Amino acid sequence: MRSLADLGMRSRITILMSGSVALVTVGFITDWWWLIGIGAWMLIAAGLTEMIYRP
Repeated sequence: MRSLADLGMRSRITILMSGSVALVTVGFITDWWWLIGIGAWMLIAAGLTEMIYRP
């Protein structure tokens, strides 16, 4: 059984990854490099959070 804190952290990681995919996609479509950069940093943050808070 998973704890409540684990489910909260997993949803945060999912939100970060989904947001990064959306920002990078919109950045490529509109050719706005700053959106691609923010999306890349969100993906890095999601990856680091996943590595640190791995159950």
